[in-house]
Amino acid sequence: MQKRILCFGDSNTWGYIPTGGRYDEHTRWPMRLGELLGPGYAVIEEGFHGRTCVMDDPVEGGFKSAVRYLPPCLMSHNPLDQVLVMLGSNDAKRRFGLTPMTIGQSMAQVVRTIKSYGADELGNPPHIVIIAPPPFLDNLMETRHAECFGEQAIAVTRDLVPELRRVSKLLRVDFFDATPCAEVSRIDAVHMTANGHLRLAEALAEKVRQ
Repeated sequence: MQKRILCFGDSNTWGYIPTGGRYDEHTRWPMRLGELLGPGYAVIEEGFHGRTCVMDDPVEGGFKSAVRYLPPCLMSHNPLDQVLVMLGSNDAKRRFGLTPMTIGQSMAQVVRTIKSYGADELGNPPHIVIIAPPPFLDNLMETRHAECFGEQAIAVTRDLVPELRRVSKLLRVDFFDATPCAEVSRIDAVHMTANGHLRLAEALAEKVRQ
C-alpha cells in the first residue's frame, strides 16, 4: 500500500519562479520528491501564494490562513501517513508585525489542527514534519518585495529557524531546516531557485524514508 504524503505550504511549495510563472512538475519540490520516492509513495501538493499560519491577509484577500483551510483539506486527502508543512515566510510581512515567537506560536496552532483533522489508515494523526523555510536574503530591500515585507523580515525569517525547532520539540513532531539546501534567488530574495527545489526534494526524500 502506498504511503500518502501531504506537502502543505505557500508559494515556495506551489513552485513560484522568482521572475514569474511556475516551475514544472519535474522541478517543484513536492513533485520531485514523489519522483525520488518512487511508486510506493503518493505525494500531494498543497501550495498557495501568500499562505500564512493563522492570518487572513487584509490586502491580498481571503483563504490565506492555514488553520482555516486545513480541516477540509486534510479530511479530503485522508488517509495521510505524513504531512510536511513549510510556512512562516508570509507571516513576516510588515503589515502583520509578528515576531519569530508569535509566528512559532502560530505554527503550533497549525500542528494542532493537523493532529485534530489528519488521520492515517488506523485513525491516528499523521507523522508531522515542520520545515523551517529558507530565510530571506540580505538584498531584500533592493527587490520588488521590499515594501511588502520590510527590512525587519530578513531578521525575522532568520530567527524563525530556531523558533520552529523549539516548537517542534515542544509539540513532539519532527523538524527539518531547509536553509542549507533550499537556495533562494537573489532576483527577489524570497523565492527558491530551480536548484533549490531539486536539492530540497533530495534532502526531504532521505528524511521521509527515515
